[in-house]
Amino acid sequence: MANTGNPTTSICRYSTRVSLRWLPEPAHETTDTIVMSVQDWYLDLRIDKKTGDIDWAIAGQRVVESEEPLRVTFTHEIDSHNAFDSVDCGTFVTLPNGDDLETGSMPRPDLPGAPETEYEEVWRELPFRPGPEGADKGISWVLESDDGSLEEEGDFTVTKTFLGRLWGTYLALQQTQLHSRRRTPSGEWIVKKSGTHVSARREEWDSDWQDRYVVGSTGDNLPSMRSGFDSGSQQSWSKPGEKVMIQGRSYVVRAFEEMK
Repeated sequence: MANTGNPTTSICRYSTRVSLRWLPEPAHETTDTIVMSVQDWYLDLRIDKKTGDIDWAIAGQRVVESEEPLRVTFTHEIDSHNAFDSVDCGTFVTLPNGDDLETGSMPRPDLPGAPETEYEEVWRELPFRPGPEGADKGISWVLESDDGSLEEEGDFTVTKTFLGRLWGTYLALQQTQLHSRRRTPSGEWIVKKSGTHVSARREEWDSDWQDRYVVGSTGDNLPSMRSGFDSGSQQSWSKPGEKVMIQGRSYVVRAFEEMK
C-alpha cells in the first residue's frame, strides 16, 4: 500500500482504482471509483465518468484467504451486475510505486453473456478525508439493513441497504433483491439472489456534508449525513452486531472505528 500518512493503527482502508485491464487488451480507466473498508466490511462505488451512471456498485465482506501472497475474497451482498453466484477473489502484490496490482478472473459485463475473463486492476490507497471531527481523527463504520430472519421456504423481496462512513467520506448503496429460499433434502438452506438496479449516494465533508453523486431511482431517499446521524449516536456504535435505527429503519452495525 502507498504511504499516505493515514493512522498506522487504523483498521480502515480507502482506495481508488487507477486502471482496469481485461487481458490481453490495454489498460484503461473510465470510472471515478472509491472503495472504503472498515475492518472486514466494504462498500465499492464506481461511477462512469462520461454518463454519471453507476458502472458497478457492490458491498459485503472482505475475507483474507492468505497473506503470502495476499488473496482476498469479496462477498457481494449488493451487486449491480447481478453476479451473486460469481466468486470474487483477487491476488494482490505491491508495485514499486506503492500501488497494488490485483489479478484474478471475473465476469466481463460489457460483453454478451458476461464471460469469465482474466483481469488486472491497479489500486491506490488514498488519505482519509478529514470530517467534522477535525484533522487527524475521525469516525468510521459500516451498517447493513436488518432484513429480519427468514425461516420459511419461498420467494421474498428484500430492500438491501449498506451505509458506510470513513471520516469525511460517506456512501449509501441500496438494491431491491429477490431471495429464493429452498431447503435441501439434508435440511440445509439454499438462498438464490437476484437484484435490480442499485441506487447510491456519495457525500464528502467540506465544511459541511456535500453531495458528490446521487444516482438511481431511490438515490434522493437514501439516508444522508445531513440528516438522521449525529456524532453522539455514532460514538455509541462500537459493538458489532448492535442494532440501530436510522430514519425509521433498523440496521446492524457491522464494523466501527473511532480515531481520537
